[in-house]
Amino acid sequence: MKIPRRKFLHLAASAAALPSISHIARAQAYPTRYVRVVVQFPPGGAADPVARLLASRLSEVWGQQVVIENKGGAGGNIGAAAVAQSAPDGYTLLVGIDASFTINPHIYASLGFDPVADLAPVTRLCTFTNLMVVPNSSPAKSVMEFVNHAKAHQGKITFASPGIGTPPHMSGELFKRMAGIEMTHVPYRGGGPALNDLIPGRVDVMFATLPSVLAQAQSGVLRALAVTSVSRSPFAPNIPTVAESGVLDFDVSDGFGLYVPTKIPTEIAKKIQRDAVAAVTHPAVKRRFEELAMSVVTSTPTEFAAHLKSQTAKWGPIIRAAGIKGE
Repeated sequence: MKIPRRKFLHLAASAAALPSISHIARAQAYPTRYVRVVVQFPPGGAADPVARLLASRLSEVWGQQVVIENKGGAGGNIGAAAVAQSAPDGYTLLVGIDASFTINPHIYASLGFDPVADLAPVTRLCTFTNLMVVPNSSPAKSVMEFVNHAKAHQGKITFASPGIGTPPHMSGELFKRMAGIEMTHVPYRGGGPALNDLIPGRVDVMFATLPSVLAQAQSGVLRALAVTSVSRSPFAPNIPTVAESGVLDFDVSDGFGLYVPTKIPTEIAKKIQRDAVAAVTHPAVKRRFEELAMSVVTSTPTEFAAHLKSQTAKWGPIIRAAGIKGE
C-alpha cells in the first residue's frame, strides 16, 4: 500500500525526533543509580569537604547515593585521568582544582589525558585565596619589610609549599618575580609538614591556602602579611592584599570545579550543571563553604572554559622562566 506523501513526511519527522526525545527522557530520569565523584587528592585535603558538601546535597536532590572516591597522585593527574577514561554516562564526575588544568599541562611531560579534549568543565564551585605567612620570629611585619629583608639576604631566603606545581608554589614563584627578589623553593609532601617547619622558622615564608592556615594566623601561631587575591578576603578583611602592600598587580587565587567526560550526552550534562549550581548555592551549603573560608562561585561551562584558558596562559611564561618540572 502506498503511503500518502504528507503522512510519509510526518512519520519520517517523528522517527527523526525519536533519538532527541530519548535523550531528553534519559536526562529527566537521570540518575537511576549511584553516582561516583572522584577527588584528585588523598582524604583530608581542601578538596574533600568541597566534594562532600556537593555530594551530600546532590544525594538529597537526586534521591540516589553520591559517593566520594579519592584518587590522589601526580598533582591530581591520576584522578583526572580516571574520570577522563570513564564511561561518558554521567555516573562518574570529577571535583578538580583549577591548578590541575592551568598549571599541570606546563610542568608534566604527560598528564595521562587531554584536559581539553577528554574532560568538559561543567561549573565552577568555589574559590579561595592564599595567605602569605611568616614565622613569628621573622623580622618582617609587612610585605615590603619582607621584600627588603630578602633583598638584604639574597640567596638565603626560603619559601615552603605543599609540593611542586601547587598553588602555594606558584604564588611564591610569581611573588619573587614581581618583587624582584630571590627565594629558594622548599617543596614538602603536603601542607601539614610545610607548616610544621614554617612555625619554628626553619623556612622563611609560605603562601599557604587561606582555609588551611587562617586559624593559625588568627590565633597568633603565625604572622599573616597579606592575602594573594586581587581584593581583600571577606574571611580576613583586616589583612591587606599583596598588591595594596606594594607588589602592584599581584593576583593569585584558585578554586574547585566540576568536570565530566567530554562525550557525555548534552541533556545529562545540562542537568548536572543546573543541579550542581543549585546544590552549592543552597543557603545551608553556601554557609558551610564560608565556614571553610571558601567563596561559592558558579558558572556556565563556557564561562568556566574561558577562565581556565586565561589562567593557563598566565602561568605558562612563569613556569617556563622558572624551569619548573613535575615530580
